Amino acid sequence: MTGREAPIGVFDSGFGGLTVMRSLVDQLPNEDFVYLGDTARAPYGPRSIAQVREFALQGLDHLAERGVKALVIACNSASSAVLRDARERYDVPILEVILPAARRALAASNSGRVGVVCTEATAMSRSYDDAFAVAGDVQLTTQACPRFVEFVEAGITGGEELLGVAREYLAPLQVAGIDTLILGCTHYPLLTGVINYVLGDDVVLVSSSDACAQDTYARLTRKGLLHDVPRHASRQFLTTGDADSFQGIGERLLGRFVHDVEQVELR
Repeated sequence: MTGREAPIGVFDSGFGGLTVMRSLVDQLPNEDFVYLGDTARAPYGPRSIAQVREFALQGLDHLAERGVKALVIACNSASSAVLRDARERYDVPILEVILPAARRALAASNSGRVGVVCTEATAMSRSYDDAFAVAGDVQLTTQACPRFVEFVEAGITGGEELLGVAREYLAPLQVAGIDTLILGCTHYPLLTGVINYVLGDDVVLVSSSDACAQDTYARLTRKGLLHDVPRHASRQFLTTGDADSFQGIGERLLGRFVHDVEQVELR
């Protein structure tokens, strides 16, 4: 398949990118998708930028070989490590989660005090600092929240332990007086309830997943690649880890959205 008829490839280190995939399907319901989660080597957050770059390019190569019409890097850590390389390496539109989220946060903030919760790899890359560099009036506070990923992948979105961890992670952001918070890891939208509970309704939560999907819609529309009439669309789920485990966790997080998972090996 070529052009408009080809699927959209979505890459993530594991399960978090399924929140991006769900937003993409909601906003582009007539598109075919191929999702690849590198669960055998997840999480990417604690890894070095060089290693994340190596792994992410292997995953993106695999999707490119399947003839996709666009590549969505549905992982903040991978976006931080590989975006420039990907745009030079592949002859299709490359979408990611960082710049769209930064643009939305900039539009939402009244005070210019913006927070980011993310993985350690994303924090170390300073990708969000770079994204806001052109907006000199933004005071950015970044907080790595590695344990959030553990809770999400265990299917835990509430309870005293999670609440205690959330209060500890979010305290510096409260001290900084943020009015807007970027959920800078694609796992984190599944914790919107507890994050909103701790921060209160005065803090606007920006989902990198929704922002990425909106950016994808706009880019494909401009390129003339969008399916704009109703059709039966397909969704394919691939993982480098155990297919049954991936499907089980995917169903626990997102219900029947995840199905017929296939295991693949990356070169």
